[in-house]
Amino acid sequence: MIKVTFYRRNGVYYRFHEEGHSGLAEYGSDILCAAISAMTMFIINTIEVAWESNVEYDIDDETADITVTARDALPESGADEKKRYAISGLLYGYYLQLLDLTEDYYDYLSVKEVEECGGVRKQ
Repeated sequence: MIKVTFYRRNGVYYRFHEEGHSGLAEYGSDILCAAISAMTMFIINTIEVAWESNVEYDIDDETADITVTARDALPESGADEKKRYAISGLLYGYYLQLLDLTEDYYDYLSVKEVEECGGVRKQ
């Protein structure tokens, strides 16, 4: 199962972590895995290239774990307001898209969000 956790701070989406394999099909034939990989790279490239913003990402090729952090979505980042809203909105849109996928692939995909308040995570 692919497990995706989205992190918000004061309601602002700024990070997500993906782990696991869906198990829907064999490696190389798994449409769910391919879709999530493509969407993740779309998110990274849009933030980094289209919006010329910093995005930190770590991809572990062995485990398929991916962590993406876009601190420019947060007010304290110093990024302009339009950029902050665009980045956070993109991450929120990805969250909603994955939630839609869970309707058909609930045995293969889990999505949750965590609200961070003053450094403390609330699930």
